Amino acid sequence: MKNLTQITLATIALMVSLSANDIYQTHNKTLPELKMPDNNLTFKMIEGYQDYKIVATHFRTDKNEIRYILANPIGYNALKEKAKVMPEGSKIVKIGWSVKKMPTFPNALEADEVQRVEYMVKDSKTFNANGDNWGYARFVKKEGDYVAWDKGSKGCISCHSAVKETDYLFTKLQSTH
Repeated sequence: MKNLTQITLATIALMVSLSANDIYQTHNKTLPELKMPDNNLTFKMIEGYQDYKIVATHFRTDKNEIRYILANPIGYNALKEKAKVMPEGSKIVKIGWSVKKMPTFPNALEADEVQRVEYMVKDSKTFNANGDNWGYARFVKKEGDYVAWDKGSKGCISCHSAVKETDYLFTKLQSTH
């Protein structure tokens, strides 16, 4: 009986593991093959971003958009340690959502539809021409599908240059205490 219980538990654990792995792989296979026109950053470069940690939220009043900012483990740990300069390999992802009134609580807004996924990656060997060592990518939703931002990353660079003193990041880790 003990062996049967061990075999049953091992089988269940294996099935759960395979199921979770399948969900992870299926979810990540939805990233389209897109490339930024001016720096060759791809959407696939952030595959698995759904599992990054949320570090902050921002609301863009000009776009009426809630943005969730996530970081890969390298970026998250640097933000957590309040690093002055982010380490190589840091990836910061921004997901912009339109908002709508919450049907169950009319005084509140909730995220509605993804409008864009943007990211920046710290890579001084590839992206040192601007002096900031960051590569920028933006993928926007058009008619239900993602497309690479056709204007390239110049707008990202000019906007982020306003926060040079924080290593070109608008975001800091938001804490609950």
